[in-house]
Amino acid sequence: MNFKMIKYITGQLLLAEGALMLLPLAVSLMYGEFSSIWAFIIPIAALLILGLLMVLFKPENTTLGVKEGFVTVGLSWIVLSLFGALPFVISGLIPNYLDAFFETVSGFTTTGSSILSPSDFGTPWLEGLRGIFFWRSFTNWIGGMGVLVFVLAVMPQQDMKSSRLVHVMRAEMPGPKIDKIVPTIKKTASIMYGIYIVMTLACTALLMFGGMDLYESLTTTFSAAGTGGFAIWPDSMATFGGTVASPNFCVWTLTVFMLLFAINFNLYYLIISGKVLSAIFSEELRWFLGIVISAVTIVFISNINEYTSISENLRHSAFQVSSIISTTGFATDDFNMWGNLAKTVLLIIMFIGACAGSTGGGIKVSRLVIALKSTVAEVRHMIHPRHVNVVRFEKKAVDEATRRGVFAFIITYVFIFFGSFLVISIFDAPSIETGFSSVAACINNIGPGLGEVGPASNFASLSYVSKMVLSFDMLFGRLEIFPMLLLFSPAVWFKK
Repeated sequence: MNFKMIKYITGQLLLAEGALMLLPLAVSLMYGEFSSIWAFIIPIAALLILGLLMVLFKPENTTLGVKEGFVTVGLSWIVLSLFGALPFVISGLIPNYLDAFFETVSGFTTTGSSILSPSDFGTPWLEGLRGIFFWRSFTNWIGGMGVLVFVLAVMPQQDMKSSRLVHVMRAEMPGPKIDKIVPTIKKTASIMYGIYIVMTLACTALLMFGGMDLYESLTTTFSAAGTGGFAIWPDSMATFGGTVASPNFCVWTLTVFMLLFAINFNLYYLIISGKVLSAIFSEELRWFLGIVISAVTIVFISNINEYTSISENLRHSAFQVSSIISTTGFATDDFNMWGNLAKTVLLIIMFIGACAGSTGGGIKVSRLVIALKSTVAEVRHMIHPRHVNVVRFEKKAVDEATRRGVFAFIITYVFIFFGSFLVISIFDAPSIETGFSSVAACINNIGPGLGEVGPASNFASLSYVSKMVLSFDMLFGRLEIFPMLLLFSPAVWFKK
């Protein structure tokens, strides 16, 4: 285990987090919120001092294997959340550190589950809290593409000698298999972040065109781009605080962009490279869009008596399906009050989630398609033992290692899911709907669940044990289980 390199990269992460906090600090200063600037100055100072101490001496051996890459990612995200919670505590918005940790993990993992109630948003609107709420939404954007991918993008070229840093990217980017899209990791990370920034700017511009001011459009886009779902309004996207000139335009803009951010970013690179047909005919994309269209249709039919007009029904149905399958978690209505069929569809697509290589969570479309095709191949093999059944995905044969990894992920996912469900049932004894959906919402990085943790409620009433379990569920979900498992495995840290 290359502990020195793990420490070095973690130190760079702390420096990056300190630099990123300068932006919400600037927002606080711009709005004259001088009482809350210490909420950023103190963490920034701590991050810079500790980060500089950790990167003071660069290791001679910069090699990172699979084990080191996964441990680095798991450890870094916990450290990131521990420091990221400080502005909430120091500002007084969330005085309890465990609650602040839950909120911060929810932000960085792009989950969007919150312990804040409508009264915490302030009256008048966000009075004295614009910098803090900017940081809250910004954590969604940072976590969307992955902060270590950002570090790789800006890391000096001499630190990129080890081609095995691809293991860091694979551990942080969701999906069954992540590869470089260009020969070097640094350039791959830079391209991914470049696409991310361009799409963020486009969404921001359209929301401003719809009537949002710069602050509202930026914070909303941060949450949509990271598919995180933290809103600056207590009713999420239901009324936009009553200040937006064209709310319907903004709803449809967000509906489209949530889906765009849930699509594999490699497809955007193919389009940029002129390989448009390859992107359009992506098998994963076809499955994803087919699921979205089917889900919207079923929810629309189920809600036929819920709304006064077809356009209103379609708007809410499309938005909510887009929000849930992209794992964003925004809401234009309390879908907890919808019929059982609509809620069942939303619960199902919570587990399906977005595409691999996107900013979304969930099990992932590609992983489920590979599992489905592998199961069909096994059944065919039982019927015709001598027939060779090759599983293909994206016109390529799926190797045995990938198939094994897919089933290992799903089995481990099920164990963690029901283990968490059992713990929450012991310490909180919620209804089955509340307990089941709270775990589903957190491990799939959705945000709101059903029942007592629905879109009109929050997670504040849960015990601290449940909140910590759900916090780690969010990390397990965002990092796709194995980096966190390796981090807590004694065999990784101690030699026999």
